[in-house]
Amino acid sequence: KNTLASNLATSIRQSVLVMQARRHESTLAASLFNDNIPEQVFHKLIEVFKAHLPTWHRYWALRRRILGVDELHPYDIWAPRTASPVVIEFAQAARWVVEGLKPMGEEYTTALERGLFEDRWVDVYPTKGKRKGAFSWGVKGTYPFINMSFNNNILSLSTLAHESGHAMHSYLTWLHQPKVYSDYSLFVAEVASNFHQAMVRNYLFEEMSDPNFQISVIEEAMANFFRYFLVMPTLARFELETHERVERGQPLVANDMIELCADLFAETFGSEMVFDRQRIGIQWATFGHLYRDYYVFQYATGISAAHSLAQGILDGGKAQVQAMLDFLGAGSSIYPLEALALAGVDMTGPEPIEATFQVMEGMLDRLDELTRMQEQEKS
Repeated sequence: KNTLASNLATSIRQSVLVMQARRHESTLAASLFNDNIPEQVFHKLIEVFKAHLPTWHRYWALRRRILGVDELHPYDIWAPRTASPVVIEFAQAARWVVEGLKPMGEEYTTALERGLFEDRWVDVYPTKGKRKGAFSWGVKGTYPFINMSFNNNILSLSTLAHESGHAMHSYLTWLHQPKVYSDYSLFVAEVASNFHQAMVRNYLFEEMSDPNFQISVIEEAMANFFRYFLVMPTLARFELETHERVERGQPLVANDMIELCADLFAETFGSEMVFDRQRIGIQWATFGHLYRDYYVFQYATGISAAHSLAQGILDGGKAQVQAMLDFLGAGSSIYPLEALALAGVDMTGPEPIEATFQVMEGMLDRLDELTRMQEQEKS
């Protein structure tokens, strides 16, 4: 733990040195400078996140009731509620992804369908020596290839939706931008991927009436929210505090970092969750993301923009779809906040974050209703 703390502290001291050399007021300002992102975007996310912690506390209480346990522990987050897992073949999953994105128009879904079914964008199944995880990668002049390990379950379906969102973002950027602008910022990188997941989940809720299937979709969604919309904002708070301590000339040692992280997660988890402070407190050591300053908060802003955009398209018409396409094709030709503004999202305000918490609340309402119906049927 001391070695890991020393490594991270050294990285932070390096960031402070660069901040001072370039005469920024803070490491946060220095990190956001190149993308022209005001500090208020970071602080607004944290402010709204803290205000909506009761939504997460409600989920813990709901999950504790559903699982029938006296105490809820962090590992209980992954315990499945359904008796038998949903089995999904790759071809069916790919078809559902295409169907879920139909509101984006025929040209969009034709390109997506061709990539998933004909042009072999996806390295689908686990094989010997294949690396873990999932990602989409490529450069202008190639296909946006997807590496994943499809395991015929709801998580694999969601992963396919997520990575195909990255792929379509790259596809449209390469289609509309010259090579010099054919990339896009980390700040918007998670928008298209989470947008795909939101659209596909909405399609499945409408088309699949089986309660077990719907519960499986909700559990997958909440697991995704947990990482993007709970862990990452909490780590962002940890990151801000540790940087500010070094900026003030204070030392960073392992035990202090563990205590800080444990305190922040205690606030996030609330009284419904029981956890080991040492185990949770050293979570910072498991995230290499923290070596890239103020990266983790961008997961939360990305999922916020994504759900705000998805809701707008589901509620709106052709104008909203075209605005989304303009965003996806902008690449790095404009700053990330300007690109999102093309699609009608203002990340300097609370609205996208509020909208995403409303989506979560709706899922919790649905989960509560479905599980109570099942409990009544059993009794």
